[in-house]
Amino acid sequence: MDAEIIKKKIATMLPVLDEKQTRLYLASEAQSIGWGGQSKIAALSGKSRFLIARGEKELQNPDMQAASNKIRRKGGGRKKEVDKQAGLVEKIKEIVEPYTVGDPSRLLLWTSKSVKHIQSALEKLGYKISHELVRQILSSQGYNLQTNRKVFEGGDHIDRDAQFEYINNTAKSFIAVNQPVISVDCKKKELIGNYKNNGREWQAVKTPVEVNVYDFVDKTNGKASPYGVYDIANNHGFISVGISKDTSEFAVSTIRRWWDEEGKNLYKYAENLYITADGGGSNGSRNRLWKTQLQTFANETGLKIYVSHFPPGTSKWNKIEHRLFSYISINWRGKPLESLLVILGLIGATTTETGLTVKAVLDEKQYETGIKISDEQLAKCKIIRSSFHSDWNYCIQPNC
Repeated sequence: MDAEIIKKKIATMLPVLDEKQTRLYLASEAQSIGWGGQSKIAALSGKSRFLIARGEKELQNPDMQAASNKIRRKGGGRKKEVDKQAGLVEKIKEIVEPYTVGDPSRLLLWTSKSVKHIQSALEKLGYKISHELVRQILSSQGYNLQTNRKVFEGGDHIDRDAQFEYINNTAKSFIAVNQPVISVDCKKKELIGNYKNNGREWQAVKTPVEVNVYDFVDKTNGKASPYGVYDIANNHGFISVGISKDTSEFAVSTIRRWWDEEGKNLYKYAENLYITADGGGSNGSRNRLWKTQLQTFANETGLKIYVSHFPPGTSKWNKIEHRLFSYISINWRGKPLESLLVILGLIGATTTETGLTVKAVLDEKQYETGIKISDEQLAKCKIIRSSFHSDWNYCIQPNC
């Protein structure tokens, strides 16, 4: 039977039924559905599965039914949690409302809005609630589980999902034999100085941090370019904060520094390094300087450098985006990035409950822009291309 029809029946019947009649009626509806009936009727009625399960036991056991003739008067029993905890329903609705998407200050931006995640977020706000009660409240407020609806036709590549699968399988195979897998990218450039930074922080009443009205670039301070390396297996980030342009030389210099300061100690027996990167920018799939710089790095370390690029328009799937950069943004929300020292401190202080740690270092080198790599120079790179999308997946081997 259609869920909407059952829901209307329940809404019509419950107001005229007492406590015992309610659980017996809901139990009969659940039994008529069969497997999963208790959960479905609980969701449609807003009642607990425990009440429905008790009703089913009474239907199956006449003696038990006869023993439960005592009916509480209306309003009897324990008070509901929604009545005991003021603002609980409103806070749940605030957490799950669509307008929260895209705002790094919101509680559940980087996790699914599962009832357990919502429960955890509420507990952090001081509420005492079970995930089952969260589910019941959501259901009573007109929410249900829905999938995304495909409406907008973007520029998705035909092999988008296949490339994701390729990256996932390759990363798993490397981690299984203790070979390093890193996700790399350059975070959004940040103005250095007393500028407004989105988000809010607790302050004494009427004493907000005062910042510049206009976001004109201070030529003295300039911009900071945080390039990151995220070690997937160890849940550890390494950020090099540059003061120059985001070039391929800067990108590979950051990877080299991560390897020298951390990687080679964590992976003493590594012979390979797997890098996942976006398809454009300083680490782009068509960037010749990126490949020649990786060749130099491979020659220096003796490592075979395996690289996979994400398809166009899918950079947010890169692990570094949602496992590292997002938490840095959360950590420094509402704080003016007044100096490089402040930026380094805020990045280095970023942690999560799942164990993320971050190291931040400063790179004061001025990297040259506009470097052209000739066909002859590129030909000297020992590039072994994959049989699947050789433009996105390749290995650079030491040539010395």
